[in-house]
Amino acid sequence: MKLPRNFFKPLAIGAPAPCRELPVRLERMIHFVPPHIEKVRAKVPELIGRVDVLLGNLEDAIPADEKEEARRGFIEMARANDFSTTSLWVRVNALNSPWMLDDVLQIVEAVGYKLDVMMLPKVEGPWDIHYLDQLLAQLEARYGLRKPILIHAILETPEGVNNIEAIAAASPRMHGFSLGPADLAASRAMKTTRVGGGHPDYRVLADPVAEGEARPAYQQDLWHYTIARMVDACAATGLKAFYGPFGDFSDPAACEAQFRNAFLLGCAGAWTLHPTQIEIAKKVFSPDPAEVKMAHKIIQAMPDGSGAAMVDGKMQDDATWKQAKVLVDLARLVSAKDPELAARYGL
Repeated sequence: MKLPRNFFKPLAIGAPAPCRELPVRLERMIHFVPPHIEKVRAKVPELIGRVDVLLGNLEDAIPADEKEEARRGFIEMARANDFSTTSLWVRVNALNSPWMLDDVLQIVEAVGYKLDVMMLPKVEGPWDIHYLDQLLAQLEARYGLRKPILIHAILETPEGVNNIEAIAAASPRMHGFSLGPADLAASRAMKTTRVGGGHPDYRVLADPVAEGEARPAYQQDLWHYTIARMVDACAATGLKAFYGPFGDFSDPAACEAQFRNAFLLGCAGAWTLHPTQIEIAKKVFSPDPAEVKMAHKIIQAMPDGSGAAMVDGKMQDDATWKQAKVLVDLARLVSAKDPELAARYGL
């Protein structure tokens, strides 16, 4: 076990010191871009202003014979654009793939100074994080990078779910987790071909009613347990949890419902795979103005967060003050990027 005093030491001579706290960033949507497609890369300058995180995807959905072109395309995309307040991420290939090592080596050398987060697929235990952690430190030292590249793990195997607490605490380089529902479903032998979202056959049935009347049935969320466990692991270690992909682009209502469930449970954002999902994520992961105004009233009534107060006929105490602060802090972060919402929040 690494001693606590060594946890925040750089893992290579000359590497930047690890972060003791995550950078404060708005990350409502992680927008995926397939960088091997030139016409998609051409749209990146317009996307930068619309999204909080722009991610170059090198893994799933990239054909095997296009992997190297995707890597070259990401480097070109990163070099060609000023990302301003938008974060730049890359999803590299899995550790057991023939492309992962070159992904890391070439990208850190070429554009590591612009990269905020490296997303690692199919993380199964802290050993996966330790490997990438050490490798990144060596490369940061070699190329003189001044800030550490963070690691974001995708939760998509049962072993990863079982080890999530150890993964979360594996390195100060950890940024957070995303749910990977498709791979996780396959590895659990779940009987669904959907990418995220619910399933009409996963439901509870109401008690019997009068003879001849249909019994009400209610569809349930396949991912509630896993998301809740991911959120707890992140909250306990100061990381961020994210819902992953929602694959049915033809059903924006279901996408919004799934995103909202994740938001209410504590997720900071979700993946957007199609431009139509950007506005859904922006809407869902920005707090409701009415909720923000109520939260602001609670904080004004209890400035130091102690005691109790009546606000609009409802009793508030130090626990609800903490809930209110979560909403107001997020609203302030959103306001810094979205003037329209800032006006509606009245902050």
